[in-house]
Amino acid sequence: MRVAAFLFILLISICSFAQNSKIKELEQQRKNALREISNTDKLLKETKRSTTTLLDRIQLISNQIFSRQKVLDLLGQEITGINVEEKRIESEIAILESELKDKQKNYSKAIDGMLQNRQSENKMLFVLSGKSLTESYRRLRYLRNYSEWRKEQASEIKDKSAKLKERKEALIKTRHEKTALLGQRTTEQENLKKEETNYQAEVSEAQKKQKDLQKILTQKRQQAEALDRQIAKLIAEEVARQEREAKRIAAEKARVEAAKTTSKKSGSATTTVTPPKEDAAKVVATPENIALSNNFASNRGRLPYPITGNYTITTRFGSHQHSRFVTTSSSGIDIQSQSGAEAKSVFNGEVTYVAAIPGYNTCIIVRHGNYYTFYGNIQSIYVKQGDKVKTGQSLGKVYTDADTGLSQLHFQLWQGINKLNPEPWLR
Repeated sequence: MRVAAFLFILLISICSFAQNSKIKELEQQRKNALREISNTDKLLKETKRSTTTLLDRIQLISNQIFSRQKVLDLLGQEITGINVEEKRIESEIAILESELKDKQKNYSKAIDGMLQNRQSENKMLFVLSGKSLTESYRRLRYLRNYSEWRKEQASEIKDKSAKLKERKEALIKTRHEKTALLGQRTTEQENLKKEETNYQAEVSEAQKKQKDLQKILTQKRQQAEALDRQIAKLIAEEVARQEREAKRIAAEKARVEAAKTTSKKSGSATTTVTPPKEDAAKVVATPENIALSNNFASNRGRLPYPITGNYTITTRFGSHQHSRFVTTSSSGIDIQSQSGAEAKSVFNGEVTYVAAIPGYNTCIIVRHGNYYTFYGNIQSIYVKQGDKVKTGQSLGKVYTDADTGLSQLHFQLWQGINKLNPEPWLR
């Protein structure tokens, strides 16, 4: 029975540790979502109210609502987790109370029996009254064992009492946390209602200016489509160049090996054939590049955001219907920050392209082995084609829109000629 109870408590403790870890993870995700909301709120306050910025405001509020709903969902998961933890602690307390009661009862019986037999006062008489020396020795050993058992029982009762007190305190703390989370959920629900009301107001204003907004949307969509075609062409050319270079290096290596073999067969002295010196900016199939590509892939979910300041994602990868008037389709993500923000390289790599693209100011492509990152809407460039860049290195200053007063970076991620959603790769 004792072993079963011990194993049960051990199992509860393990489950409790796992549950606490999950709750901590949910709490961290909630804090991240709240930080996104805070950043969006700051950008909303800095965005000027005008027809040209109305769509940006709708997108910002839409993202804010998305993040707020995420917070509410995470709060719900945290509360559920705490409910599970609360029940586990209650079960553990019930077991500890039962064990403590049994131990106290057994200890009390032992003390009563000892008092009735007056062994505490007649230990020597009890030992010496044995019929033989062997029996006296057995009685002495019995008294010693009995004394040790009493000490162990007293110690265990003390430990159980301390453990019981600890678990009861943990239960009180858990219930306080639950109460706080329930209060926070109520607050977040009220904030969500306000944001939805604000959103409806912005959309109502957009309905009045539908014709003007449709022109803006059409222009932005055409620019985005042109950008996608340009990037796809640039990266396809870069991939093709890498393949040609890889074949050239392989052919050169084969030629050198063939020359060595011919030299040995002819019996002449071995001649060292030195391959032509390669331009460092054009070498693509080296072990270093392969290692860099693998390293980039292993850092999925840990890459830093490619912009400085209080940033928030305003346009996400793929097609999204924000409202009747706002449908976005993007091959990357748009990240908005304050005026003066800088674009940063998300990983070690080499700058393979720097040039202006209509609608996106100056753009930069950085190669990370078999992966490519694209940074659009740069105003001042800090790097040039062929430069080696490090993780977090500034590539240039992001263009600040005169209407919004904010900086917005367009960021894309490619693996070869395949577009990827950048968001899951970012920290």
